[in-house]
Amino acid sequence: MAKQIQSMADALSIFMEQHPDIPECNPGTEIQQNTDNGNAQIRLDIIFERKGRAGKQATIVCGFPESYPLEKLQEIASKLKQKLGVGGSARGGEILFQGDQRKKLFDNLTLLGFKARII
Repeated sequence: MAKQIQSMADALSIFMEQHPDIPECNPGTEIQQNTDNGNAQIRLDIIFERKGRAGKQATIVCGFPESYPLEKLQEIASKLKQKLGVGGSARGGEILFQGDQRKKLFDNLTLLGFKARII
């Protein structure tokens, strides 16, 4: 006959007996997030523009520090352009995307670990 479950602690102990391959977690230990890439310290602004572009829409991501490597900026731009399926460019500490991509960029930048805001 199966054990009678009286509390969550009983349920947890039964679960751990049935699944010994799952590592135990000690209460009070903090889970470390993977923030070693330093992106969490950077706050980016997502700006939508129409002016000065012959009526064409553009979304600009700015806020990268001056010390941010151009190669990394171009790598991020390339990944985002492929995910969004749009054209664009990366130069001068900014990434430019064709069209209105504000919401999609916000979601993808937060997944990459950046703090972002739509302006």
